[in-house]
Amino acid sequence: MTQETKKFADFDLRPELLRALERKGFETPMPVQVCVLEDETLIDSDIIVQAKTGSGKTLAFALPLINSMDPKTREPQIIVLSPTRELAQQTAREFAWLGSECGVRVATLVGGLDMERQIRSLRDGANVVVGTPGRVLDHVRRGTFKTSSIHSIVLDEGDHMLDMGFHDEMEAILQSMDNVERTWLFSATMPPEVMSLARQYLNAPKKISLVTDITSHEDISQKAYIIPSRRRFEGLTNVLIWEAPSRALLFCGTRAETQDIADKLCDIGFKATPIHGDMSQRERNSALGALRGGRVNILVATDVAARGLDIDAVSHVIQFGLPQNLESFVHRSGRTGRAGHEGSNMLLLTAREAKQFRFMASNAGSKMKMEWIPAPDALEIEGQARIRFEKTLLEHALESDEFQSWAEELLTRDEAMMLVSGLLAKA
Repeated sequence: MTQETKKFADFDLRPELLRALERKGFETPMPVQVCVLEDETLIDSDIIVQAKTGSGKTLAFALPLINSMDPKTREPQIIVLSPTRELAQQTAREFAWLGSECGVRVATLVGGLDMERQIRSLRDGANVVVGTPGRVLDHVRRGTFKTSSIHSIVLDEGDHMLDMGFHDEMEAILQSMDNVERTWLFSATMPPEVMSLARQYLNAPKKISLVTDITSHEDISQKAYIIPSRRRFEGLTNVLIWEAPSRALLFCGTRAETQDIADKLCDIGFKATPIHGDMSQRERNSALGALRGGRVNILVATDVAARGLDIDAVSHVIQFGLPQNLESFVHRSGRTGRAGHEGSNMLLLTAREAKQFRFMASNAGSKMKMEWIPAPDALEIEGQARIRFEKTLLEHALESDEFQSWAEELLTRDEAMMLVSGLLAKA
């Protein structure tokens, strides 16, 4: 049986898990899930999995770990460390629906939320713990999270956790666990810091890589628009009008720029909102709710604020300015083209930044296919707007022939041109 035709039912999974998958409408596993599930020896091994963001990795580790755990044991058996509160909460929700019929109980340990509620969930018999390194270590040191029963560790988005400065917390947590049978590391990229951590805490890990060139992604089109160095914001607005994204993540380099760009876009009629580290959790949730609810279609974000966000159907990722490094470029672009959907990743660079990015990509040996084009000007945008408007008119006309005879009669008149002109002015 080929990988493409495999179903979840082909694997040796608990009936309760298969029923949970069926209720969610999941029938065919994604490639990373197949790789982990088809090799039954992995459950007894440490593993390193390199897979792109949005590849389905949460189910790739949740399914086999729940399948092998003892859900009747009311003490922590599995811990998943995540770089951000949002990703931890998302992962906890996945474990909850997947393992509900098996008796899985999840404790979510993240900052910014009520500590007492987290302590209660641990005392009430949580057997899966999902959290961020800082808050998990806080519970370990307080003695509210006993780690002696933990047999499985998942380091989710290990590169992100190290990027965010959690190295010491991760080490302290790993050192507090003496009875670990398996440590699984999932990461989109493998910089030296990640490999160093793996060498220290993983025992002869088996490696799975679904990434050949980290900059390539068959479901994502890559474009680089060259924008004027002295009119960067004008270049951005022209590209936004030209591309007309249905739901976009716009990345900026700093918190201040994120707020400034979002404000300026709103001032000229775009529906945009910022998300950055200076915002409270309530403000961040409000921004996400506005995007998901369609009240805005552009979320202007910093790298740190966007990590771990669970946002479906992002049509465009827009990177405004030179990314910090190629790994940052990859993580940003991975916010679109997820779960088999197509997406567009765009860089907006000045001519000088374009040279720097080309050098960055060539140094990394990237074979990425990038379309380099000048940002559209006002004349091109006007032409594109006319084409879109004419297409809309044709679509309306094809939906009904109610006005066809009237249109034919109007076109026979001497003043036909003036009538069409008036209709366009009214539209």
